[in-house]
Amino acid sequence: MTAKTSIDPAAFLHEQLAQASPDLMRELLSTFINALLSAQADSVCGAEYGVRSDERTNRRNGYRHRDLDTRAGTIDVAVPKLREGSFFPDWLLERHRRAEAALTTVVATCYLLGVSTRRMDKLVRTLGITGLSKSQVSVMAKDLDEQVAAFRTRPLHEGPYTFVAADALMMKVREAGRVVKVAVMVATGVNADGYREVLGIHTATIESGAGWLGFFRDLTARGLKDVALVTSDAHVGLVEAIGATLPDASWQRCRTHYAANLMAATPKSQWGWVKALLHSVYDQPDAEAVNGQFDRVLEGLYEKLPTVAEHLELARADILAFTVFPKEIWRQIWSNNPNERLNREIRRRTDVVGIFPNREAVIRLVGAVLAEQHDEWAEQRRYLGLEALKNARAVLTERSADDKPEEVPNDLIAATITA
Repeated sequence: MTAKTSIDPAAFLHEQLAQASPDLMRELLSTFINALLSAQADSVCGAEYGVRSDERTNRRNGYRHRDLDTRAGTIDVAVPKLREGSFFPDWLLERHRRAEAALTTVVATCYLLGVSTRRMDKLVRTLGITGLSKSQVSVMAKDLDEQVAAFRTRPLHEGPYTFVAADALMMKVREAGRVVKVAVMVATGVNADGYREVLGIHTATIESGAGWLGFFRDLTARGLKDVALVTSDAHVGLVEAIGATLPDASWQRCRTHYAANLMAATPKSQWGWVKALLHSVYDQPDAEAVNGQFDRVLEGLYEKLPTVAEHLELARADILAFTVFPKEIWRQIWSNNPNERLNREIRRRTDVVGIFPNREAVIRLVGAVLAEQHDEWAEQRRYLGLEALKNARAVLTERSADDKPEEVPNDLIAATITA
């Protein structure tokens, strides 16, 4: 009678592998891969290695060694060479590439999260990989290009986008052997369901009217229309581009940017109470109260700081454009530039890079960050309620009707022609 074994071979092997060191796992994986490659080469040759056979169609001619970076570490892959023709395991390796897809995804994700090349190199060395250079990281990160390109050129079919915000960040890029600053333009909007979206990203040599005009033309060509309000800073080229491409939209000057402009015109010792006065205007319950408080603030400033008062009065229409919309959406419109928090996240991710090698690298990283944020917004609660959006659309409809020229009766037209 045969005694029953007390050890489960499958469970025992699983336990040993789980406790194995990375060196053992790397050695096992290397042996297994090379054995598979040898068997595949024998199949191509028509006979096993070293065996005489009439069915043989080719012969071995040594090995070509390739390094393969895997999650278990860097493996020395011995690719068999043939005397006639070539043998390349497409199922395992990609030409001109030495990292498996899983590791490439990890590196690209680290790049997206803002991990520096130095830290990434330390990380992969702990996995037994021989190290990653900046060029290798860049090559791996190029996997993001296709995803970013699809995101940037997608049709904007979730409109109408009632509220839009636009801003620009300056990034350092190497061009023609020198470091220059490039403007990275970003636009976000609130779609018909009340969720925020990243509408687009664009780069230009400088933040100019031509750059902004090209950006907004691209947005409108992709489907941006029926915009009620655009929030941005007071860059002349940006404001003109908004007027040229979205003629029916109002323009709201960003509260954060205007506060910085007003602070520059205010004595440093007086800025605290001037800032408090400015905030008191925004904190009113309705449009009438907002305008009344604005008048009182101007009156008080003209007595003590006439230059500041004049600066504020000239910006009145720009910073109070939100008052024509329902008060339940005021806070989302003027509480700050809606892109400020997004800009900080982009800066956090790009500061570890410092100087980008080219503009494509800027688009790759910033575009991937924006795509990630776009997906997060889609899973969060609505930015604006549907009823508030409906009321805002009604304001835009009424304004369009008021601006429409009166129709001239046909008899009057005929009389004018006759005369």
